[in-house]
Amino acid sequence: MAGNKILFICNSCGYTSPKWEGKCFSCGAWNSFEEKEILPENTREKRSKQWKDEEKSGKSKPKPISEVQLGLTTRISTKDSEMDRILGGGIVPGSLILIGGQPGIGKSTLLLQTALGISKKVLYVSGEESEEQIKMRADRLSSSQTTAYILAESNLSIILSEAQTLAPDMIIIDSIQTSFSPYVDSGAGSIIQIRECTSELLRFAKETKIPVFIVGHITKSGDLAGPKLLEHIVDVVIQFEGERNYNYRILRTLKNRYGSTEELGIYEMMENGLKPVDNPSELLLSQNTENFSGSSVAATIEGLRPMLIETQALVSAAIYGTPQRSSTGYDLRRLNMILAILEKRAGLYFGQKDVFLNIAGGLKIADPAIDLAIVAALVSSLEDRAIAKNVCFSGEISLTGEIRPVKNIESRIKEANRLGFKKIFVSANNLKGINKSNFNIEVIDIGKVIDLLQHIF
Repeated sequence: MAGNKILFICNSCGYTSPKWEGKCFSCGAWNSFEEKEILPENTREKRSKQWKDEEKSGKSKPKPISEVQLGLTTRISTKDSEMDRILGGGIVPGSLILIGGQPGIGKSTLLLQTALGISKKVLYVSGEESEEQIKMRADRLSSSQTTAYILAESNLSIILSEAQTLAPDMIIIDSIQTSFSPYVDSGAGSIIQIRECTSELLRFAKETKIPVFIVGHITKSGDLAGPKLLEHIVDVVIQFEGERNYNYRILRTLKNRYGSTEELGIYEMMENGLKPVDNPSELLLSQNTENFSGSSVAATIEGLRPMLIETQALVSAAIYGTPQRSSTGYDLRRLNMILAILEKRAGLYFGQKDVFLNIAGGLKIADPAIDLAIVAALVSSLEDRAIAKNVCFSGEISLTGEIRPVKNIESRIKEANRLGFKKIFVSANNLKGINKSNFNIEVIDIGKVIDLLQHIF
């Protein structure tokens, strides 16, 4: 019998090498290689025999694409409007879904809440908590669901064996870092264990058509722990994020083989769990009736959902020699670009000014349509002149100072109208083929940044 094989594996990306290397050729990390003992192939193959019925599974055979029938797969609804939204309408049977987030952000609460709310048989597996601890959290969520089963186990072979016996409609693994395969000679949480366990779960999900949720930890840099290969193996990657000082939690899709990656789900952390926010615009806008300088409202959109959010800017004289530039929830490099455009195209100088920008509610926005609202907030703070509360903005700024059109402008206008706004500033090129009289809100089209400043100030 062949002996065990020795390989060196990079802790950062999972790259393998037959000898130790000071620098990883794949990711460039230094001193990241660790020596691992790999069991022979015939030993590793035994791990699947505990749950896989080879006679029933048979061998896969190629099939002409014309013979593949569509419409046979029915998505499973989670009874959670936000979760269904980011998954593209529900859970696809046989899919492997990875959800990651900072410690204490609410990943386990969200998945336990999903397990208790869905009208299906769910197996909730935890390698971090005991059965009593999970029961205490379930009681806090005030659920009377009786079709959810709890298993406190880390051994993947036992988990898959129990799953085959129970035959649930969905499995939740919390977390992949605590799971281990007894046929891999490595500790739980190591690169090779995470990769092997994920591959086993993927194969189990595809053959049994049972969807599997796995929880992944986050590194200090904010990336999912484990090799990048982990994100390539799974079907869906979801990021659960939020600030501890805010009650809002954001569910964002980073990868989705069965739907859009631009959708966004918003929750509010309550005493009895996470509450889906169906209308985030009303919560993210300031309820103060008094006008303040440096504040403006942007009509943005995430996926197919229009939202109105508040942008806040503070421009003040620099106390020290080098002016400060700070941005929360918005790309700092893009902020510097907008400041340069205002200096070059509008004659407004921020060179000796400290500039601070914040997106209210702890959101992180990448939609370029927010540029116009940021320009308005910056100039409002610089001139110390408030913008009317019933005005909002939607447009992208180019380096030439031109206001560029953005997608789904009609949805943005309708959302602003629904929330009671009287005016919205958009790009003139956005209104081609659109009749402004169809809206019960004044739509002002502008072509350049200087035109915006003349209208407002």
